[in-house]
Amino acid sequence: MILGNLHLNSPFILAPMAGITDLPYRRLMKSAGASLVFTEMVSANGLDRHAAKTWELLRSCPEEEPFGIQLFGSEAEVLARAAAEVSPCGALIDLNFGCPAPKVIRSGAGSALMRDPQRVGRIVAAVRRATPLPVTVKLRAGWDAAAINCLEIAAIACAEGADGIILHPRPRSQGFSGRADWSLIRRLKELLSVPVIGSGDVFTAADAVRMMKETGCDAVMIARGGLGNPWIFQNAARILAGQQTAAPDAATRHRFARRHYQLQVEIFGLPLALKQMRKHLAWYSRGMRGGAEFRAHINRLEGIDGVMEAIDRFFDEHGKQET
Repeated sequence: MILGNLHLNSPFILAPMAGITDLPYRRLMKSAGASLVFTEMVSANGLDRHAAKTWELLRSCPEEEPFGIQLFGSEAEVLARAAAEVSPCGALIDLNFGCPAPKVIRSGAGSALMRDPQRVGRIVAAVRRATPLPVTVKLRAGWDAAAINCLEIAAIACAEGADGIILHPRPRSQGFSGRADWSLIRRLKELLSVPVIGSGDVFTAADAVRMMKETGCDAVMIARGGLGNPWIFQNAARILAGQQTAAPDAATRHRFARRHYQLQVEIFGLPLALKQMRKHLAWYSRGMRGGAEFRAHINRLEGIDGVMEAIDRFFDEHGKQET
């Protein structure tokens, strides 16, 4: 797939997720087959104020290239300055017009912009002028069920220079409940000439391929489906190519969990690495016998060696049971 001047070797992309897609996670998912990875949402206002914590979100390494930077904000001029500043750091700029978080909406950003299509147009035009990188736009279906306007806004964004549209086909009011309306992705693909990337309710590799076949979308953005499940990207590519896949065994889960923790410690150090890793270990052990006890034990530990020993013991025991 091609986005502007960016050539991707697979249609399966890692979604930006606040509090999740930090550098260790992106590196791991890239190694697992994601063709493009994204930062967490990055505040354009924070970049404009030169806030150290905001700039820390852009920390990267060659192993994750190409990687995209997702910006959020509400003012065209601020977003344009942010895009210009971060352009040397990444391969693509994505504009978030879909986040349903109340804190983001109160600032006039995220899915609040679904209520102002003309402002969306001004933002896209300003960012397009400010950066040489491909520019994509991430949308929700609309503000609520009575205002499904993603097709209108996508057309405006493309007219102002967007190189691709990412659609999560739920309205802001729905949050992540109910079901995503994939038919909107199909209608969007029929409307536009630029690449359309689908998102929403992709929890398995089979889901990702089914979305492509049912909607005709050019690529699939995987978010919650990748939590504790990094092999989803390679398995989706195999299914798309007509190849067989297999569920990950304990040794595979062990290898990924161990590497993930090593990367967290290497990049962030303790105690931050352990704090962030607890949720990931919960996802890696999901559905495994004794998982609840393992998670409770991890939550009581503080040292790097004790955590690694607990990881090895838990997954090794499951490996022995499989043989």
